[in-house]
Amino acid sequence: MSIPYRIYLDEEQIPKKYYNIRADMPEQHDPLLNPTTDQPATLEDLKPVFCDELAKQELDTTTRYFDIPKPVQEFYKMFRPSPLIRAYNLEKALGTPAKIYYKFEGNNTSGSHKLNSAAAQVHYAKEQGLTSLTTETGAGQWGTALSMACAFYNLDLTVYMVRGSAEQKPYRKSVIETFGADIIPSPSNTTAVGRSILKEHPDTGGSLGCAISEAVETAVNTPNCRYVLGSVLNQVLLHQSIIGLESKAAMDSIDEYPDVVIGCAGGGSNLGGLIAPYMQDKLKERSDVRIVAVEPVSCPSLTRGRYVYDFCDTGKITPLARMYTLGSQFMPSADHAGGLRYHGMSPILSKLYHDGYMEAVSVQQTKVFEAAVLFAKHETILPAPESAHAIRTAIDEAMECKKTGEEKTILFGLTGTGYFDMQAYSSYLAGKMTDYIPSDSDLEAGFNQLPNVESIKSSSSTSVHSMT
Repeated sequence: MSIPYRIYLDEEQIPKKYYNIRADMPEQHDPLLNPTTDQPATLEDLKPVFCDELAKQELDTTTRYFDIPKPVQEFYKMFRPSPLIRAYNLEKALGTPAKIYYKFEGNNTSGSHKLNSAAAQVHYAKEQGLTSLTTETGAGQWGTALSMACAFYNLDLTVYMVRGSAEQKPYRKSVIETFGADIIPSPSNTTAVGRSILKEHPDTGGSLGCAISEAVETAVNTPNCRYVLGSVLNQVLLHQSIIGLESKAAMDSIDEYPDVVIGCAGGGSNLGGLIAPYMQDKLKERSDVRIVAVEPVSCPSLTRGRYVYDFCDTGKITPLARMYTLGSQFMPSADHAGGLRYHGMSPILSKLYHDGYMEAVSVQQTKVFEAAVLFAKHETILPAPESAHAIRTAIDEAMECKKTGEEKTILFGLTGTGYFDMQAYSSYLAGKMTDYIPSDSDLEAGFNQLPNVESIKSSSSTSVHSMT
């Protein structure tokens, strides 16, 4: 069978349902905890922060498939289905017997997979009658995607962007503002938690944890407003499952199945989405596919973090989640993969990793950009620094196949484009880019401030106070 360079599904083949991986997990991750009581968070606890439907999705452990609302299906047709691409030229350059495929999610103005969840979350907000939303963004892809969705549905939006990324990517601000949203570098003086963080760390470049704190504070103090998140939470992985579902349908159409699936990992949204149907096969013992999470050595939550309860934000106002974490007070270095600079990992992915269903590796920034440049030269797509982490590991896997002669099939996620990351590329090409690897003492500083909360296995609880 002759496999085309790009494999496109027909429009009618866009998935009509999201897949909830939790319905097939042998053991659930521990529940979110209300920070005021240390008891499992209830639906009523989450509603002041999240849209009602999203709060329901967050806590649902049994519904295997959720219908994608008709308006969201129509929204998706503007940029989906996205292509599955056979990297023939990269394979040739590497001289590998491996077959390399990538799912490319950058065919929209946001330049990433983030629009998949943004469209859904804003639809639910509009349906509830809300008039405004708040959020955080790291590299700016999520903030851009959400501004696009809010413009489409006519909702106001305030975006808190990690200060280090905002300084590296000033044109992200212009794009977000083009779609009508307000954008504020974080930490800022616009919130109490921002002022507190700046008082303690006046020169900080910020973090996703800081930006989350500011966005949540603003949401709960603004009438008819809610907070929405672009990664980490169960609801986001649910929406992003459309990536993996399309990938599997496209690979099935050419009679292919991956031996290894690779995704970059920050909070977990694109990785969780890409691996969803393959993890289902693995959980049901239909395959033994290897699943590999790739993170930066500068922010190694899976490879060097601890599997404990921690706050999802720096200001300690969000629910606590049991996850692999470096501590909510950990301040990552200002490297060029802003979307991966988060102190923790999705509770779902943390549990699957902890139970041995997936692997994790960390890679250095200079090696990542070496892979990004090689990929760009041969595949003609300039990858986002975040995505280039997956490219680095895919290349490493392919070169191992060159040594062994194995004809493995590799699938990785190309989650976005790097056209707003030219400062990073310029730094690498000029030989000015360096690698930062946190020492054990650096990490210990974050671990020392972890909350003292015992793991709670039961999801039942008595009535608890609102988190707000």
